[in-house]
Amino acid sequence: MRRWVAGLLALVLVAGCGRPDGLARGLSGPTEEPRPGAEGAGDDYFPAMGNGGYDVRRYTLRLRYDPGTDVLSGRATVEATATHSLSRFNLDFAGLEISAVTVAGVAATFQWDGGRELVVTPAAPVRSGQVFRVEVTYSGRPAGEFRHTPDGALAVGEPESASDWYPVNEHPSDKAAYDFEITVPAGLTVIANGVPGGSQPADDGWQTVRWTASTPMAAYLSTLAIGRFRVFEETYEGRPVYSAIDERVPAGGVAERALRRTAEVTAYLATRFGPYPFEALGGVITAEELGFALETQTRPVYEASFFNGELRDATSIVAHELAHQWFGDSVSVERWRDIWLNEGFATYAQWLWEEHDGGPTAQEAFDDTFRTPAHANIWGPPPGDPSARGMFSGSVYVRGAMTVHALRLTIGDDAFFRLLPEWTASQGGGTGTTAEFIDLAERISGKQLDDFFQTWLYTDTKPSYPGR
Repeated sequence: MRRWVAGLLALVLVAGCGRPDGLARGLSGPTEEPRPGAEGAGDDYFPAMGNGGYDVRRYTLRLRYDPGTDVLSGRATVEATATHSLSRFNLDFAGLEISAVTVAGVAATFQWDGGRELVVTPAAPVRSGQVFRVEVTYSGRPAGEFRHTPDGALAVGEPESASDWYPVNEHPSDKAAYDFEITVPAGLTVIANGVPGGSQPADDGWQTVRWTASTPMAAYLSTLAIGRFRVFEETYEGRPVYSAIDERVPAGGVAERALRRTAEVTAYLATRFGPYPFEALGGVITAEELGFALETQTRPVYEASFFNGELRDATSIVAHELAHQWFGDSVSVERWRDIWLNEGFATYAQWLWEEHDGGPTAQEAFDDTFRTPAHANIWGPPPGDPSARGMFSGSVYVRGAMTVHALRLTIGDDAFFRLLPEWTASQGGGTGTTAEFIDLAERISGKQLDDFFQTWLYTDTKPSYPGR
């Protein structure tokens, strides 16, 4: 994600996903007493975010949305594996009225706390290691990061957004595959993650549209866009490239021209980061005022107003969100304090792309930014531990990118450009931590880098120029 605050742009110029082989039958194992799943995933920045006691394999979302009433009706199926015997467990869910919950096809009791915690108690405990299926039926007018638009809806946001429109284990440490079946009035376009599965008529005047994201995805990277869009389809190395632009955005402008470079930018980034990691790609440009762009998996979402400049600058925004497909999506953060691994690398990818596209070199971008006075806000908070409130600070993006380039100067180009694809290959489809990245950098470079990373990531003062 990139928050386009004033001045920043100038400075920057698997969880297994197979089908379950059985459902929970109740009765915990003989050697383990059932106990509740944890109310959070253990993230110190967001203690209540996510849940413990199970690992989600797949979400199947069967939704019906009426733009005229802004009512979303849904039946969400969560297929998961119990990591210990469960007497009850939590799902993250906010604000919509629940009419029924079942576990393994049997009615379960449930309680919603009025916030984001849905507590489910199955009729019989779920055994450790057992695959079980939860179905939640619900309806209402969504709020939060599910936005009603003039002709439909848009669901997008970070770090929480999924729980505004379906029950979920909303933490990037638990990634899963997705099936979407979205029913809307005929004539509207429906866009989600992954590969389009076509549409078919539903009841009178309605249609059902399907999408499948088969590669595991963190929940906040799921998206849904409903409305009237101009759609452009092509392929990249056999993968579908599906891009859509809100009809309220003028045709043929900089926004459209930049988005149409998606495959070109992806091909370049693959030379630096390794093979593109997903089954599809593309993007969505919305006329809504979001205040951010977001790297929603396989289909980044961009605010149209970000594309008011020259084509090179506009394409740099596309490069940022596409770089996240490797750094943030394929390799997700294990804990939110490590968000610099997402934003620092995506911002550095902009520098690499701009150099490739005939702009300043990455070295020139680093040097120009390094001249920023020590009191400027790009130097703090420390990008390696910015606090929950500071996760989207300029320092996470800009000093994060500077850390990447300073590492390049410290270990040399040969080691550096072996490190990047090795990181995405070794951690791809799962999560990564700063400690794991440091270990890999030390192993590939043969250098001890603790002091380097301590200085660049964990101090709130301007570091010395690398090598001086």
